[in-house]
Amino acid sequence: MRVRKAVLPVAGFGTRVLPATKAIPKEMLPVVDRPAIQYVVDEALEAGIEHIVFVTGRNKGSIEDYFDIAYELEVALEAKGKDAILEQVKQTKLPAGSASFVRQQSPLGLGHAVWCAKDIVGNEPFAVLLPDVLVKGSPSCLAQMVEAYDKVGGNIVAVDQVPMERVSSYGVIAPKGERDGRLIEMTGMVEKPPVADAPSNLKITGRYILQPEIFGLLESQGKGAGGEIQLTDAMARLMEAQSFFAYEYEGQDYDCGSKLGYFEAVLGYALASDEIGADAKALAKAMLDKL
Repeated sequence: MRVRKAVLPVAGFGTRVLPATKAIPKEMLPVVDRPAIQYVVDEALEAGIEHIVFVTGRNKGSIEDYFDIAYELEVALEAKGKDAILEQVKQTKLPAGSASFVRQQSPLGLGHAVWCAKDIVGNEPFAVLLPDVLVKGSPSCLAQMVEAYDKVGGNIVAVDQVPMERVSSYGVIAPKGERDGRLIEMTGMVEKPPVADAPSNLKITGRYILQPEIFGLLESQGKGAGGEIQLTDAMARLMEAQSFFAYEYEGQDYDCGSKLGYFEAVLGYALASDEIGADAKALAKAMLDKL
């Protein structure tokens, strides 16, 4: 079966970027001219995703509102003849019936958040996109993964290389053997290993294609690191029965869950913008020259 649905866990508090997220969901923090979540949704849509499941929590209503129609705003823009801006606003609305919103009522971990989407996903493969991570690529990271999935099936995890001396800061995969282009069959995952013990320098990036059997494992999954139900623990169990591949995508990822990562994302997308890229580069250079 092809990948038609995607799960976006957006229930987290955004504690790493407080106090900015005290009243604003971290997913709604702007990156240049749109909230971070818009980039993740665009990535999913480019990959052919037809239905997006947002796993939300309390005080996340602005995410649902953002992807809905804004009558008053659109009428005001139309009356003022601001057609270009109006068109951009209209493009943020998801088609009717293409999004679902479910509540994760308690912060029990990423694995539990994904499990909350089980009845909507049903018995078919699905993608998981962590909204803290923006991946700038053409085609999108998930589109590259879906193309690979159409060839090999199974389960796929997005990875990219990091310097070996930094592997202890990430979860990395254990390769099984020779790679097939950008695809690497894997035997396991190791969270923040010591450099001497790391099985590779391929870090897990926050994009997954998983088979629906993961839901049954998540239902019985005990608490892991941090006292939470971890998705990676259930994936490790699923790996005993199904094939898992890592896919080394082409693109640049940004961790918007940290203050420095969020700043890097804003700067990276500003410099790459067709509209303001040249001016942003000149401004950044001028500010650096003053230091």
